[in-house]
Amino acid sequence: MNIVLVVFDSLRKDSVGRYGQPYRGKVNPPNFDALAEESLVMTRAYPESLPTLPTRRALYTGRRVYPFHHADFDLKGDFVGAPGWGPIPEEQPTMAETLRQAGYRTGLVADVYHMFKPSKNYTRGFDQWTFLRGQETDPSRSGPAPSKEEIEYWLPKELRSEGNINFVRTALLNMIGRVHEEDYFNARVLIESAKWLEENKDADDFFLTVESFDPHEPWFVPEHYRRMYDPSDGREQVCSHYNDCSSWPEELLRRTQANYSGLVTMCDRWFGHFMDTLRSTGLIDNTLVIFTADHGHSIGDGNYIGKRGYPSGPEVYDIPLFIRHPDGRGAGKESDLFLQHHDLTALILEEAGVEPPEPLDGVSFYRAALEGGEPVRDHVTVAWGSAVTVVDDRWWLNCKVDGSGVFLRDLNAEQHFTSNVGDKHPKVADDLFTKAVEDAVGGLPEWLVDLATRDADAPGCSELAVRPK
Repeated sequence: MNIVLVVFDSLRKDSVGRYGQPYRGKVNPPNFDALAEESLVMTRAYPESLPTLPTRRALYTGRRVYPFHHADFDLKGDFVGAPGWGPIPEEQPTMAETLRQAGYRTGLVADVYHMFKPSKNYTRGFDQWTFLRGQETDPSRSGPAPSKEEIEYWLPKELRSEGNINFVRTALLNMIGRVHEEDYFNARVLIESAKWLEENKDADDFFLTVESFDPHEPWFVPEHYRRMYDPSDGREQVCSHYNDCSSWPEELLRRTQANYSGLVTMCDRWFGHFMDTLRSTGLIDNTLVIFTADHGHSIGDGNYIGKRGYPSGPEVYDIPLFIRHPDGRGAGKESDLFLQHHDLTALILEEAGVEPPEPLDGVSFYRAALEGGEPVRDHVTVAWGSAVTVVDDRWWLNCKVDGSGVFLRDLNAEQHFTSNVGDKHPKVADDLFTKAVEDAVGGLPEWLVDLATRDADAPGCSELAVRPK
């Protein structure tokens, strides 16, 4: 059986209709929704570690990244996105390597430029890997420089810091000559992925990973997609603020949300092209399709734009996950089993009939999800930098790795993310934090605990957090 893994960066779960709709209004992704109708839909899927690179390291290896042992990276030529922002360790076999050794033909098509920086190792095990350059600040072009007027058109005066100006300048530089939809990144990724299917349909079995950086910011999208959600002729805005947006004019927030929603819809359109190619080649009849995201993004939720590990929220941490089996297994069903990215690795290898060369931390959940069996885990622990999030059937705990700065949400309460009940339920918070410590195999590194007291988002910076006694 062939296997296709599709990952959209920053795709919010609530932007896929099967899961409901975001607070800001309906998003229209018909091809995502069509896949959901043919798939087993997982409703409680989470990353293992965040953000971009730690997420993919867990997914590509089936191994936990938290608690970031030997992962205090400071690599020349790259920024430190978070603990764990670094290469796949040489001693850890990748899923692609394991499948290739078992006879699978393996391919990777991606524009997630962080994966391709020197030393990162995310291409290991792929017979062919195609890197489509130019996303975000990937230095794919050096000229001609965009004009001041072009930069200011896309970047409103409220956001014109030096960093944002340089960010938009580089992004615009990379976009020079882009005229048609096919020139946009998500279209290019999915068109190239469809070509890979056509070129490799002679393989006995293949494993293709498709990685689209869209709908990650910057949210440049053809105007007709944006107008689906905001038909006005107001100011443009494509940057993620990574800060409070409560003082923004309403029309600026609406434009930001419309550009994101438009980009989701564009991703859906070209995902439809990819799925049409699977069908027209006949490969759909023998291909397992797994569709997911690395994380979501706050776009005005709680008056914040960006993504962060502290405080954490479902708009970033909840992820979509569809599993379409070629024999229709699980089609139309939902499962609320807790699972994480590294569990997907175990599922893929199990469905391929391939034993991993070393034990995985991930656990295959497919049979339990289909047959209503015992859960593979009773909670999830998701790490981001010096903060951890623990979610179980009732509670959502978010705190620093030293146990301080508690946010505790009661998932049974109405509007549960608007109040912190940590001071009312200290034992609950302690019990959940104990699970986070237990999941930190090998113990929490001293440098990570020390980082909890030095981070910009350390307890005390948020007046909503429960202070340590």
